[in-house]
Amino acid sequence: MVSSWCETPLGDLLLAADDLGLAGAWFRGQKYFPVQTGAVGDHPLLQAARDWLDRYWAGLDPGPTPPLHPAGTAFQLEVWQLLREIPYGETTTYGALAKALAAQKGRGTMSAQAVGGSVGRNRLSIFIPCHRVLGADGSLTGYAGGIERKAALLELEKKSTLD
Repeated sequence: MVSSWCETPLGDLLLAADDLGLAGAWFRGQKYFPVQTGAVGDHPLLQAARDWLDRYWAGLDPGPTPPLHPAGTAFQLEVWQLLREIPYGETTTYGALAKALAAQKGRGTMSAQAVGGSVGRNRLSIFIPCHRVLGADGSLTGYAGGIERKAALLELEKKSTLD
């Protein structure tokens, strides 16, 4: 695992990658910030991540992410895959994600709180767009990087889709 810091308009972002893909992207000091991320250095995947972020911060739909290698439980990985399917500039709710996951699994219902717990444990901020998930009433709730950052990310994407 190799890591490096990336400056963003919303603060420093720690990027971490292994040979399989980008494994982490955390804002400095965010909830669940890792204690250890491996050696500081560079890697082609870290450069690909910085290039993707440059397009994102420029207000462009950055397109497909570089290869990602998230580590989590089977349930978390299923939730994170659903997050990746939320289009740039759009939002959904925790309840809608729970319904979609329940349908995928052939279940009648799924706990929105359980889904929310997995959303909150996302280790790849921005790349796996957990900031696009809202409360049932449309409120900005639960973002490990802070509600202010969540609002700023949504505003950036909203402006981009209105242009």
